[in-house]
Amino acid sequence: MNFLFPDLRALCLAENATHNMHNILTLRGAVVRDARIWSRYLDEAIEFFGDGYDVAFASHHWPTWGLDNAVAFLTAQRDLYAYLHDQTLRLLNEGRTGPEIAEEFRLPPALERTWHTRGYYGSLSHNVKAVYQRYLGWFDGNPAHLWEHPPVEQAKRYVDIAGGPRQALAKAKAYAEAGDLRFAATLLNHLVFADPSHEDARTALAAVYDRLGHGAENGPWRNFYLTAALELRAGEQAALLDPTNPQMAVALTTDMLLDSIAIRIDGPRAWNEDLTIDLVLTDERRRHRLTLHNGALTHRSAPLERTPRTPAALSLSLTRPQLFGILNGRGLGGVGVDGDPTLLTRLFSYVTEPDNAFPVVTP
Repeated sequence: MNFLFPDLRALCLAENATHNMHNILTLRGAVVRDARIWSRYLDEAIEFFGDGYDVAFASHHWPTWGLDNAVAFLTAQRDLYAYLHDQTLRLLNEGRTGPEIAEEFRLPPALERTWHTRGYYGSLSHNVKAVYQRYLGWFDGNPAHLWEHPPVEQAKRYVDIAGGPRQALAKAKAYAEAGDLRFAATLLNHLVFADPSHEDARTALAAVYDRLGHGAENGPWRNFYLTAALELRAGEQAALLDPTNPQMAVALTTDMLLDSIAIRIDGPRAWNEDLTIDLVLTDERRRHRLTLHNGALTHRSAPLERTPRTPAALSLSLTRPQLFGILNGRGLGGVGVDGDPTLLTRLFSYVTEPDNAFPVVTP
């Protein structure tokens, strides 16, 4: 959200205009952002706020001082996202795939020379692919890509046609020595997925990732390459952030909290389960009905004054803090229970724990 502090003559641009190219799609994963509307809102800001500010700033970046400088900055940022969007669509409508468009895509010289439109955070390559993904998804129309083998099985076959592990390693090293680090990484990645215990392949791939990381202008690309090299040398690294910590949980709405449980249900184990539980939150004055059926946990809420058409097999009358207590294993102390309390145990028996140290560059 862009907004003005009129008394200070200061325009806040949130993260919509920063001193680098932003991400249309973050490498960490997210919903693809709309580059078309992004550009349009920057253009709206230029017109709407007029000459009412002397400084423009973003949440994470330093300010741009002077109205003329700020307008020039916003103009270049506006044109950046518009060009990314429109030219990607032009080329996909000519039959190019995402990787093909990313390989040939160039910004106009004026934007290439403007350092705050360069890819220090978002990159031209992955942003072009993100725009393609937003409109056409993962499938490029070539049926050879419609039902490919998963990575490990595909890797075994690539290594086989390369002549076996020894020959594949030698060929990959030759590509690396010739400066073709991109294909060296592809071939070595297949070798590691075909045989993750192949230490020479892991060492060679880590060295290639080092070189790619040290040569990357883009910060997130550099981080991915160097983290991959670390995993190859030292194994999987546990995440330092705990997404299940109580401080994060209390910031969630009840619907968000229940969604976070639903995505952890082991569906196949719960295929034959059929249960309903009402959470009557007295401090919210709402009833949340949970239904586990066909392996899916769904939930809906309504004001307490609205009587459900059918009673739940278990109804718990409690407050939000008591709900957090149950989720943290503190039991039903002080909670009003109407029905079979073992249903709650059955529900929680299907809840899985996420793996915070899963491999990324090894199978």
